[in-house]
Amino acid sequence: MAAYGTDEGFSEWLVAYGYTLPVGADEAVLRQRGTAYIDAVYGPRFVGQPASWDQELAWPRVGAVTIYGQAIPSDVIPQSVINASYRAAVAEALEPGSLSYATSAKGRRKREKVEGAVEVEYFENTSETVAGQGPLFLDIEGLLAPFLNPADMGSGPFIMAVG
Repeated sequence: MAAYGTDEGFSEWLVAYGYTLPVGADEAVLRQRGTAYIDAVYGPRFVGQPASWDQELAWPRVGAVTIYGQAIPSDVIPQSVINASYRAAVAEALEPGSLSYATSAKGRRKREKVEGAVEVEYFENTSETVAGQGPLFLDIEGLLAPFLNPADMGSGPFIMAVG
């Protein structure tokens, strides 16, 4: 399976940011898991289109322009995308399985009323999993923000103001 970056680049990044992997951690496998997380969560929101219909990863892309109007060459994977995959790999190393899980809609509060005090309403349990209820890392969001479609920016913690 392909992954963003290299084992050497990941090792250098770990040192630069002061991270230490658990003993026995496989850097190549962690990079693959970090990459899979980035592509699964952000792939549909990235600007442009994959450079080839059969490429394994979301990057490189054609027609990609940052939110600042800068064109990204079609043979380049932005370093911020690579770094975001490294950060996701660290999260997976520190808490195995943390990048891939599903949550249940059961018991999520919508509203419930307590006479004379508080009212809380629970969402109806319409399915076993809740879309978009995965782990969120603000540093990863920040690294990838310039490469996300502006129309999708409101779906995360970023808000664009006009005017």
